Order: sequence, then structure tokens, then C-alpha cells
Amino acid sequence: MRSERPAPPGPGEVRVRTLWTGLSRGTERLVFEGQVPDSVAARMRAPAQAGDFPFPVKYGYCAVGETEPEDGPPERVFALQPHQEAFVAPRDGLCPVPAAVPSRRAVLAATMETALNAVWDSGAGPGDRIAVVGGGAVGLLVAYLAAGLPGAEVTVIDRDPAREAVAVGLGAAFRPPGGGAPEADVVFHASASQEGLALALGLAGDEAAVVELSWYGARTVAVPLGLAFHARRLRLLGSQVGEVAASRRPRWSRRRRLAKALALLADPRLDALITEEVAFADLPGALPRLLAPGAPGLCTAIRY
Repeated sequence: MRSERPAPPGPGEVRVRTLWTGLSRGTERLVFEGQVPDSVAARMRAPAQAGDFPFPVKYGYCAVGETEPEDGPPERVFALQPHQEAFVAPRDGLCPVPAAVPSRRAVLAATMETALNAVWDSGAGPGDRIAVVGGGAVGLLVAYLAAGLPGAEVTVIDRDPAREAVAVGLGAAFRPPGGGAPEADVVFHASASQEGLALALGLAGDEAAVVELSWYGARTVAVPLGLAFHARRLRLLGSQVGEVAASRRPRWSRRRRLAKALALLADPRLDALITEEVAFADLPGALPRLLAPGAPGLCTAIRY
């Protein structure tokens, strides 16, 4: 734990008192383990990151707080800020939290934004058979959005049976690996594992799209491009939240996308994705457990 005194707000800036932050388990695990490759370190910097990889570094991008304006009433906002008790940020870098979205649930905004971008990238539409390999927070939010497409048949594939109730509650079917129906129109891969990627390719139907959402850091992953990959004319697409999906980019700014992600969090069912709370003061001692490979649960909310 480090102590610092935020600078006073300058023109166009505002001080924010943090209420909650969310732990982005996949990306923050790689940061925690020092697995950010030098070749992409600049791209993987968090918007308000302090320090350079590997350490010491102040990281995180899922903060919900209340503004402390010099004049006018306070406002609940979401910001791409690290885990800290307070911060100063440009006012145009803060996104209002809708009244219908509780502050605790709003920590899912960055993950919802990733899922929304992935669905746009995929081209999924009504009636499609959609498979999601990996039932973590990103995969489940993708399944939630896809299940809202009229007539879509959405299946989450994960080896952890504890995630079945969450998937079903969000409108998707659930299957263990090996139980997913093949010939999917669209497959999303979000397990961050080589085996999961192979499974995703095996579930895709002819000329289907497989959307890769996992980030592997410095790890090298074998991709099975033999077998029927070419004969079935599959498409393997990388989806990442750093840019708005190409299909929406002429009309959508990042701010518009984030505002929509926050609005989509009004559904109380999404509280099921937050499976643990940790007080900020206890976070240093909890991180090794929370970010351990195979750690149970989904999103952790950090309480201030």
C-alpha cells in the first residue's frame, strides 16, 4: 500500500472520492505476475496508470466514485482509474452513473464495454446459435448480451459447475467442456486457455466467426489451424476494447460506448457476477488469493 496526496484540481478537473473499484481478474493477474510483454507495454497501460511495467505500478480501470466539486451538488461517476481512495481527473474523463445502476454494480462497466464491443465485432444476430467458451465475467456478459437477441440460442461452456446458475439466470444454457453443441454460427472464446481456444474452433460451423477475447500476455499459445480449419473457412477474430468495433466506429465514440455499457447495467440479475467484496485496506493481503490461477468466483468489488 502506497500513500500519496493528490494534486489540487486544475482547470477542467474535479476531485473524486472513491466508493468502489472492481478487480479485472484476467488482465490484472498478468500485471500482478509481471507478464506484460515489453512489445505491448505501451498499449496495455491503463489510462491513469502511474509507473512502468513490471513494478512498481499503479494499475486498475474500474472505479466508481462521487465528485467533490467546489460548487454544485456531487455526482456519481465511473472512471478508468486505479485502486485508490481518491483521485483528480478531467471532468470529460468521468462518465455519469445512471440513477438505475447501483454504485457497486457499476464497477462492471469496463467489462460490459468489452462484451458489448465483442458482440459488435462478431456480427451476431437474431436467431443465431452462439457458443461462449469461458464463463468468467467477460464471457457471462457476452452471453447476457447475446441472449437478448431475439431467438438466439446461447450456450456457455465452462468446467466450473458453480457458474451454471449464473449463466442460466442471465438467459443462457450451460454445458461442461465436451457438452457444447457444434455448428455454432458465432463462437466467443474467453477462457484464456489453449484448450479453450481449440474447443471454440471445434464448435464453429462452416464459415463461422470465432471471436478471441482472451489476452495471454507473454505466454505463447498453440492454435490448431490444421484439421478442418481451412476446409470449413473459419474466421478467427481478435476483439479488444481499446478501439470501438469497426462496424460502429464512424458513429460511436468511446464515451458513447461507455455510457451505453453503464446503462446496460440496470438489470439486477447482473449482481450475480460480483461474487466477493474486499475492503480496500485488506486488498494487499487478498490479492495473491484473488489473482491466483484457478481462483473461484467472478468479479471482486473493492469497498472504500
